[in-house]
Amino acid sequence: MRKVCVLGAGSWGTALSMVLEKNGYDVCLWTRREEQCDEINIRHTNEKYLDGIVLGEKIKSTTNILDAIKDAKLIVLAVPSQKIREICRKICDDIDREQIIVNVAKGIESNTGKRISEICLEEMPNNKYCMLSGPSHAEEVSRNIPTAVVVAADELEISQRVQDYFMNEFFRVYTNDDLIGVELAGATKNIIAFGAGILDGIEFGDNSKAALMTRGLTEISRFGVALGADLSTFSGLAGIGDLIVTCTSMHSRNRRAGILIGEGLTVEDTEEKINMVVEGITATRAVFKKAKQLGIEMPITECIYRVLNGEIDPKTGVTELMTRSKKHENEFIFKI
Repeated sequence: MRKVCVLGAGSWGTALSMVLEKNGYDVCLWTRREEQCDEINIRHTNEKYLDGIVLGEKIKSTTNILDAIKDAKLIVLAVPSQKIREICRKICDDIDREQIIVNVAKGIESNTGKRISEICLEEMPNNKYCMLSGPSHAEEVSRNIPTAVVVAADELEISQRVQDYFMNEFFRVYTNDDLIGVELAGATKNIIAFGAGILDGIEFGDNSKAALMTRGLTEISRFGVALGADLSTFSGLAGIGDLIVTCTSMHSRNRRAGILIGEGLTVEDTEEKINMVVEGITATRAVFKKAKQLGIEMPITECIYRVLNGEIDPKTGVTELMTRSKKHENEFIFKI
């Protein structure tokens, strides 16, 4: 059987479908919307998410989620992180224990603070799980622009099997055994990317963004290590690699959303204008809450949280960060 399934026909799910189809697999791409399903099957396009891209003939779409997963060796979860549990519950009674779950959503469940692997373990405890992450804009992957990512699982053999599914001359996949770190790096970098957008929105410069990215990496590394991650993961593709690409590119919806906040739009107007899920907003709130519970110092995250809640304006937030008490650059290592 050469069938694989991708649940979620947004930009990333569609781009990964193209990677898998290029590698010789029959891809069933699930969407909730009939009109999108018809567009993919008849016109072989998904213009709302990947304008100008033609999809391969082996990519077929369906609105029936159980038909989508049937006989698929691989099930890719490409829906927003806050929808993961809902999707798992839709398929948990029909999924085969031999089917591998590949999550590509970068987020944390807002009401529980749980990682996606923890959600999947609760809802589908018999299935092997891995996370695919790294600096990978869908718009570039769909155009065969060389991209390198990482796949992480608790078992190396599972990572290697998934590596074989995805890897080709345009899409390089590394394995990693730090599942916690890869998941947390993918979720928390969205907070810093959102902050980078805010800096652009208030027209601060490269110096400011470089400081935010560097100190942001320190902050999310501290958070990750406190929750059991390997520090080295944050210097790899899932960490600094993804941080660079999301903080600097206009493909990043988190950065674009931050720009709008910096320009004075409300959170509600920003989300409406972006018209896609902004994971950085949800992640900021979830991570801030978790950090407070555990006593982890995350001043940038706290600042962005207060901006989102309307407690301070962005420029005041920057001033507060700049005038914090004096620190040694590497002191966080000794405070973990």
